[in-house]
Amino acid sequence: MVNLRDRRLGCSLASPRRVRGFTLIELLVVLAILTMLAGLVGPKVLNQLGGAKSKTAAVQIADLDKALELFKLDVGRYPSSQEGLEALVTKPGNAAGWNGPYLKGGVPVDPWGNPYRFAMPGPGGSIEILSLGADNAPGGEGENADIRNVR
Repeated sequence: MVNLRDRRLGCSLASPRRVRGFTLIELLVVLAILTMLAGLVGPKVLNQLGGAKSKTAAVQIADLDKALELFKLDVGRYPSSQEGLEALVTKPGNAAGWNGPYLKGGVPVDPWGNPYRFAMPGPGGSIEILSLGADNAPGGEGENADIRNVR
C-alpha cells in the first residue's frame, strides 16, 4: 500500500496545497487606508501636543509665581529685574532673611527651551513672568501666543 501523505511535509502528495500571500492590490489598499487615517488623526494629535506645551508653560509660570511669593515673605520684597529668577535658587547679596532655594532643580526653561522673562516692576507695577511661546517673539496666536502670570 502506498502512503499518499508525506509526514514530514504534512501535505498530500496527490493534491499539493497552494500557499497564497497578499496581492499587490490588497497591500496598496491597506497602505491607502493607513495613509488616510494618518492624515485625519495626525493633525489632531499634534494640536493636542502643542496645547500641552502651552498648559505646561502656564503651570510652570504659576509655580514660579508661588516661589516669588515665598521669597517676598522671607526677604520682604520681590527680586529686582537685575536679580531675576535666579534669586529663587541662589541668594542675592543684599537679601537678608533669604531661606531658599525656593525651587528644586534650578530655574526651569519654558517648554520650547527658552528662558522665562522676569520683570519687576512689570506692566501695572507688579511682577511679570513671561514666556513668548513657540516663536519666541512678542505677540502671536495659538502656540506662538505669549503666556504670562495674571495679576
